[in-house]
Amino acid sequence: MTDVVQPYSENNTASVFDTVQPIASEQAVSKQIAGCPVDHGAYSQQKTASHPETSTVPLERDGQGVWHVRGFEEARSVLRSTDTRQAGFGADEVAKATITMNVPILYQEGKAHQQQRKQTARYFAPKTVTVEYRQFMETFADQLIAEFKRTGHADLSQLSLKLAVAVASQVVGLTEHRLPGMDRRLNAFFEQPPATAKNSLRGRLNDLHQTITVIAFYFLDVQPAIQTRKRAAREDVISHLIGLNYNDREIVTECVTYAAAGMVTTREFISLSAWHLIENSALRQRYLIAAEAERYAILYEILRLEPVVSHLQRRATADIPLQSQGASVVIQQGDLIDIHLHATNADPGIVGDAPLAICPGRTLHGEHVPEMVMSFGDGHHRCPGAYVAIQETDIFLQRLLALDTLQMKQMPTISWNHVASSYEIRQVMLTLA
Repeated sequence: MTDVVQPYSENNTASVFDTVQPIASEQAVSKQIAGCPVDHGAYSQQKTASHPETSTVPLERDGQGVWHVRGFEEARSVLRSTDTRQAGFGADEVAKATITMNVPILYQEGKAHQQQRKQTARYFAPKTVTVEYRQFMETFADQLIAEFKRTGHADLSQLSLKLAVAVASQVVGLTEHRLPGMDRRLNAFFEQPPATAKNSLRGRLNDLHQTITVIAFYFLDVQPAIQTRKRAAREDVISHLIGLNYNDREIVTECVTYAAAGMVTTREFISLSAWHLIENSALRQRYLIAAEAERYAILYEILRLEPVVSHLQRRATADIPLQSQGASVVIQQGDLIDIHLHATNADPGIVGDAPLAICPGRTLHGEHVPEMVMSFGDGHHRCPGAYVAIQETDIFLQRLLALDTLQMKQMPTISWNHVASSYEIRQVMLTLA
């Protein structure tokens, strides 16, 4: 990378979208849009989708009775329905394991879930995140960048893991440890080998490894945090759970849930955003000179194109009537619903033409459609940590991308976690020339 870029500065408020124009026709797709820093000549700029998905068929039922939702409005109706329950992220296994304990917030439904979300919302509110955690984010990001500058090389997937774990730990309350290295312990837990038959030797060894990892996480990280907060409560999730009389097993389960939902996904988003911005020097320069709102718009557009979680699953708990393509459809009680986020985020009726291209500041059609569209979900299970993720990503990338000799040595590797329906980006090898 030889392009010279300007360092980040909150005082630099030049608008990067003053001249961005929407794509007006199919012909416009074949050339670069005036003012937009991304060439729209390529049909797809996605890096993480296993195959391009569109919303041509917004709603259909397959031969196994599973409903596949690819249209934005249909997906929003399902996610906002009170007649569904969580069916992804191993929900059935969790339900069996938590019969005698409080259910983690990711899997709660109804009044219990509403109360938990209401009570914990203050920890993730934009004002709280900015006032309580921004300084920590900036200091930790500075430390990571200083170490990178000292060595001249780094694996971004490891830097992003350290940052995501450190920030989420502040919110959750995992701030006391018997030994350092919580990021490595969590990484060992989530990067399990592919699922195998439970009764096979490999399956039993995998289960044993996972059990040992959770025990280590509890003893070295969670238990010290619980003991500290039982002596003096703080403004964090663990203190809240202690106040609800959660036992240690329930608290460690909730901590693992928050780790999966926040730390792991933010790690991938940081690596993915850096990958796009390093490869596209024009977009990178515009990001670096933009004010905060416009930088967020660039990041949200990248996230729209590359949602970290690609599928959300729900089970209908009652008949759900929907409108799709002018027809009335009923999803019957008990049916499984698979929402394809790559497709919903590329619904041309919502995002316009060139849905698989990055176009920050594109005009979105519809009522109250967020810039990242469905990437943080919707309805009562919408990701509560959205603002935490975007702020820490922006703080880190401002510093990283301002290094004008920054280079990416090789193409990163991509794999897919089938439990979380998410991509995993590794070997993002960075150097300073």
